[in-house]
Amino acid sequence: MDLPKIKIPKKYIKIGAWIAGIFLTLFIVAGAVAYSKRSDLLKTFIAKAIDKADKSYGLEVKIGSAGFNGLSTLHMSNITVVPKDRDTLTTIEDLTIGVKLFPLLVGDIKLSEMTLSNGKVTVVTRDSLTNLDFILKRKKKDSTATKNKTDLAHLAQNLLNQVLYKIPDNMVVKNLLFQFNDNDTAKVDFMTSTATIDDGDLKSTIVVNNQESTWHVNGVVNPAKKHLDVLLFAENKKVELPYLNRKMNAKLSFDTVRTVLKEANYRAGVFKVQGSWSVKNLLINHAKIAANDVVVPEARIDADVLFGKNYAALDSTSTVYLKDATFHPYLKYTLSPNKIYEVKIHAAEQEAQAILNGFPQGLFESLEGLKVSGKVKYDLHFFLDSAIPDSVKFTSSLTPNNFKILKWGKTNLQKINNTFVYTPYEYGKPMRNITIGPSNPNFTPLSEISSNYKNALLTAEDPSFFTHKGFVMESIRKSFAVNFKEKRFVRGGSTISMQLVKNVFLSRNKTLARKAEEILIVWLIENNRLVSKQRMLEVYFNIIEMGRNVYGIGEASRHYFGKTPGNLSVGEGIFLANIVPRPKIAMYKFRGDGGLKDYMYNYFRYMGNIMARRGLTPVDTNGYGFYNVRLREGLRQYLLPDSTTLDTTAFDDDDDTPVIEMQDESKNLFDRLFGPKNTKDTSGKATAKPDTVQKTKKQLRQERREQRQREKEMEIPQSGGQ
Repeated sequence: MDLPKIKIPKKYIKIGAWIAGIFLTLFIVAGAVAYSKRSDLLKTFIAKAIDKADKSYGLEVKIGSAGFNGLSTLHMSNITVVPKDRDTLTTIEDLTIGVKLFPLLVGDIKLSEMTLSNGKVTVVTRDSLTNLDFILKRKKKDSTATKNKTDLAHLAQNLLNQVLYKIPDNMVVKNLLFQFNDNDTAKVDFMTSTATIDDGDLKSTIVVNNQESTWHVNGVVNPAKKHLDVLLFAENKKVELPYLNRKMNAKLSFDTVRTVLKEANYRAGVFKVQGSWSVKNLLINHAKIAANDVVVPEARIDADVLFGKNYAALDSTSTVYLKDATFHPYLKYTLSPNKIYEVKIHAAEQEAQAILNGFPQGLFESLEGLKVSGKVKYDLHFFLDSAIPDSVKFTSSLTPNNFKILKWGKTNLQKINNTFVYTPYEYGKPMRNITIGPSNPNFTPLSEISSNYKNALLTAEDPSFFTHKGFVMESIRKSFAVNFKEKRFVRGGSTISMQLVKNVFLSRNKTLARKAEEILIVWLIENNRLVSKQRMLEVYFNIIEMGRNVYGIGEASRHYFGKTPGNLSVGEGIFLANIVPRPKIAMYKFRGDGGLKDYMYNYFRYMGNIMARRGLTPVDTNGYGFYNVRLREGLRQYLLPDSTTLDTTAFDDDDDTPVIEMQDESKNLFDRLFGPKNTKDTSGKATAKPDTVQKTKKQLRQERREQRQREKEMEIPQSGGQ
């Protein structure tokens, strides 16, 4: 069916043509006037920009000359930017910028071309001050007015757009030097000898630290379509960052890093950025991560990043690839009304060997070479609302399917089923070799250990030892809540299984890798029944540190009480369980006459009542043997006078928890994990951590040396324990 044709009277067509002609004429006239006055307009604009930089940011900006080349190309020379009372930030000898006209009509400044010659950007840090302070000051000033109005989605969108808009279609950069000087101790120079963009094709040559190495950043950029694909690599060697080694005693290198921005769009109040990041042969070495080099041969993440009004998130549609292993991470950080932290990890069922092969090389020393069969899947969920930390949620599950160990790696995890030699370490040094077996007169089979001690220690350390599979999720969950509220690590969630693995199979290095390895080995032992619960407990009782150079219940019972483990009373069992968390201060819990100090009474009542409720010991209203615990006479000569007071927190710090400082809120997470331990105030002077005694590190070290000397003087020969 044909639609009827609509005839427009000619007079209306003529009127429309006249109106269009008038607007076109006005536009041409306005353009001609603007073109003729553009030099004056430019001077006015530059003057306003310089004035704003001075008033808002404290920047002294100077431009030697400025003028137009053609219709939309601006040329400037001899540009300097100097923050007030700081080192010069930027100098540029020659700069030409071309602006796209049509975006300019709606207020967007998009670059069509840029040529830069002989520029220099210098970032200088002196103590706690830098010549970039003006940025932080501006942010702080702005944040007070817009604290509750910040829309992260719009902020992220605007930020990305501003970055993309400043990437020109065509660019030529010659001799642009970037320098970073951190307190004259860590310096780095990047000289961009050439960098070009030719219709989106990016090529560059960057000389690092005066011919130390040459880097290239090559790829394709298309700002209009919000797409880029760039690759960073070095000529004939790895990309290395020696600055990290000088600043943080860290080593970092890689063959290539590739960054891809696929898409970015704003929809229904959410700004979504899709892209990927991949690296080949990444090498990391830091004392807090692992004791040796950790190498990631190949890794990639396909990421979907979301920005909402009050949150930023890595969506669960993201995928991480480690060789043939894959998993889906989910990270979300909510800013308001309360800070909320949420982490999820989901690894669908896949070949267990692929998971092992995907682990970075050097991360888990004892498991290298391990061969397995079957499949596993993994799920983790962590949720913490800062307003109600006690409601924290935490679950973690690694589920096997026909999982079997085919070949041991560097360490045989079943070695503790037979006689073996255990070497305890104190302060990183080996003490002595201890045979865990019948040939050692102090070795005590589980059946010959008093139930008074067994029940007391299990009650204090791990009540559900015989029913859990290596981990107690509720204990770990509560640890998160307590540590978050205290802003420091005051409670761990270790089970006896974890303590046993830590001592028998792993080094004493306090690293994040060792803690992760501990968790994995516990899972392998418990879920594959490599060692019985009874044997695990027997070994644990015979290797546990219970005093200065005192290891195992056999040595401890003879050392303190001159008894065999089978004859320990309820009170003696409770005392020996009490000293396990901090064994080096055991002797300071006794009075000069050999009895226990009064402050221990409440602990005995507390632990005894729990044991009584569980039917592990009779009810005792007289302190569950507190008054009957007596240090053997041969040791009493080493006791300090009752009037002596000691700060026992100044020693016995051989804890295995990876050190992560949380007290200093001015530090970011990276600095807390890997930065130096001391904090500084704005004057650059070292300050003590909050909630600690105001003492210098030198004083604390001296006190600890003196304390260890006192302990050494109190130490007695172990033979016979008498």
